Amino acid sequence: MAEIKEIVFNEETKVDHVKAPWEDELKPGDFVSYSPSYVNGEGRKLFDKLVYPCDVTGDITYYLFNPIKHGASVDGKYPLMVWIHGFNCADGINAVGHSGGEQFALPSYQEAIGGGAYILVPVANEKWVDGKMEGDWSEKYFEPLANIIRGIKNDNKNISKTLISGGSSGGWMSWIMAEKYTELFDICVPIASGYVPAKVELDRMADSGLITFVMHGRRDELCSFDEHILPRIDDLENMKNCTLYFPEWVKNGDGGVASLNFGFEMGQHCLINQVQANLIYTDGTPYDDRLPNGFTGWVKSQL
Repeated sequence: MAEIKEIVFNEETKVDHVKAPWEDELKPGDFVSYSPSYVNGEGRKLFDKLVYPCDVTGDITYYLFNPIKHGASVDGKYPLMVWIHGFNCADGINAVGHSGGEQFALPSYQEAIGGGAYILVPVANEKWVDGKMEGDWSEKYFEPLANIIRGIKNDNKNISKTLISGGSSGGWMSWIMAEKYTELFDICVPIASGYVPAKVELDRMADSGLITFVMHGRRDELCSFDEHILPRIDDLENMKNCTLYFPEWVKNGDGGVASLNFGFEMGQHCLINQVQANLIYTDGTPYDDRLPNGFTGWVKSQL
């Protein structure tokens, strides 16, 4: 078996301008884009660092944005947005960005949601041991994560609805948590997930009132759309209160086809970057005509 090496996601290991395997499929006028339109870092200082004691997984660090601490009215009602990072993205406070949640703490996003939102970013205890990842998201985290969410909702009585979202293995966790703890969630947004619950579970969740927004790039390099989504597309299309977003190309805010190389191409897998850009291009047009006000507008419409 080939040795499994640690994948480190940072600016030093990122390689731009390496020809992507799909580049020859671009149409005339298309171009490759190597950077998202938003800037990470500014929102991270707005999160409080907290720890949930846990013997099963080891203590779980999580980051919480409280809108009231940052100017929202104490008399308001605000959703709780739970953002789950993907595999090998548990990099301390940087997970706030990797998860997709950071931009939603910024004032413009908070206002667009309807005046504010709590944002929770839990962090898995990931580490590489002898070339193998240990401590990444697994069934051991299900109940502890549910308890963290319960605790936040209990401590903050002004939370209205609860949304859970994430990309890649964070998308898997989003589906699983909504499936196992349906009573905790009102909205589920799985992104680039290799898992879709069984039809009977989809129907049960929909009947409970759960709203879903399933996103997956059709050219995903790491989680094949044809393998994981296409066989289940009828079930998803027939699910009540379910919006589907399956773009032909994942693009950055400048309109270019997204390329991201960390020793292998994964730009089309990182649909979470589009969500952090609020599904609105830098020229103000939406990624999808059904979402004229972007992802924040969609969230606001569900509250």
